[in-house]
Amino acid sequence: MDDRVRSVSEKSVQWDEAADVVIIGSGFAGLSAAIEAREAGASVVVIEKMNAVGGNSVISDGGIAAPGTDLQISRGITDTADRMAADMLAAGCGLNDPALVRVVADQAKEIFDWSREALGVEYLDRVDQFGGHSVARCYTAKHVTGATIINKQMERVNALGVDIRLHTLFTGFVRQTDGRVAGIATCDAAAGRPVDTGQQRHLKAERGIILAAGGFSSDIAFRAAQHPRLNEMIDSTNKPFATAEVMKAAIRIGAAPVQLSHIQLGPWASPDEKGYGVGPAFAEYILFQYGVLIDPATGSRFVNEMADRKTLSDAMLTMGHPCVGIADAAAVEGSGWSIDSCLKRGIVRAFDGLKELVACYQIPQAPLEKTIEHFNEGFTAGRDLEFGKPLLSQALPISHPPFYGMRLWPKVHYTMGGLRINSRAEVIDLDGRMIPGLYAAGEITGGIHGASRLGSCAITDCLVFGRIAGKNAVEVREHKRIGKVE
Repeated sequence: MDDRVRSVSEKSVQWDEAADVVIIGSGFAGLSAAIEAREAGASVVVIEKMNAVGGNSVISDGGIAAPGTDLQISRGITDTADRMAADMLAAGCGLNDPALVRVVADQAKEIFDWSREALGVEYLDRVDQFGGHSVARCYTAKHVTGATIINKQMERVNALGVDIRLHTLFTGFVRQTDGRVAGIATCDAAAGRPVDTGQQRHLKAERGIILAAGGFSSDIAFRAAQHPRLNEMIDSTNKPFATAEVMKAAIRIGAAPVQLSHIQLGPWASPDEKGYGVGPAFAEYILFQYGVLIDPATGSRFVNEMADRKTLSDAMLTMGHPCVGIADAAAVEGSGWSIDSCLKRGIVRAFDGLKELVACYQIPQAPLEKTIEHFNEGFTAGRDLEFGKPLLSQALPISHPPFYGMRLWPKVHYTMGGLRINSRAEVIDLDGRMIPGLYAAGEITGGIHGASRLGSCAITDCLVFGRIAGKNAVEVREHKRIGKVE
């Protein structure tokens, strides 16, 4: 399909229809943009290549990060936007665009409140601290799925009368002679089928086009070109449709790519299941926070389990083989999470004692026992003696059977790189100028997360910049009508 994605001049097309704002993609960012634009009075069309809305957003765990919330205050947690921004910059190795980081951190609380108050999204009554965050500031949607948020967005979208078109492929941009992106070409066909099997149409965008087509974690050829070790041998947590055709089309018309080689691996994934699976629920919510990661060849820990995703993934890949995560019954009980699905599918296994665990994973028993003993000594000392892992208030020594084990190996999860945007969500070209009429939000953009994205910050990013894109796509055209210069 990529060979057919091309931009054409407006002079060479006949418009089939028009809308004020056209949005490509129906995940968190796209639907947020649609709501904002429609509430501003614009007519909105959202195109989605799959047969259902939501994209990869529906398979996320629905985690969102925000500082200074009522849930934090009720638990005595002190947090600020400055602190969240500092954590994002630290995880991103300082490669983030500071201005974009500030937008996300400064608007995170507002967007979290908006999701609850305006959309009616329900969250679990808990606040979690994930790797790389200096305090607990992460909230998980009810039912532990991004579908909880998508469903509430769709309720609002439907109430507003937004036009959602499924099985509609983007096949190219239509541009005016002055460079403004005036519309798009589409094809009515299922994703993955030749574009000439469906009806070709040209959709004019009177005010603006918003790119919210997501990342490229499942586009093996494109991601391997950016990061050669991420070839077909590395699995992805994403659905197969997470590909780069929209982003590549934007680059062809001059959009500046940013940090495309920065691709995040999910260190909480298991090689014993395909795709995202159920293992991450045990690893991220229980294992990393309360357990230990073990090199099965040595029986030793090799990393701070509460480090950011890049640090964890790099440590695993350097080790060269899957590691084993170990937690106990007290960790599971204290976390408040159910691991029934993990046990049922055999991704997490339960053992009455360490002897059975080491036999299953072929770990040398004496070194492992010494490792766990040393880890447990940290609770007496008040700090992790080996790696400085934060010992959360509800954490206990690993000594309460049954013991739970899981094999872990990174999978491609998120693409930090993408199209360059400014704080207004305008797409920027190679000369540092905005491309008139073109906006972007969500994972298709780059520069916000730098070298590594913190957990739960993706949904925050999508909702924040989705709303910004929707607002500005409407306003820019109004400015032109009254003679203002953007």
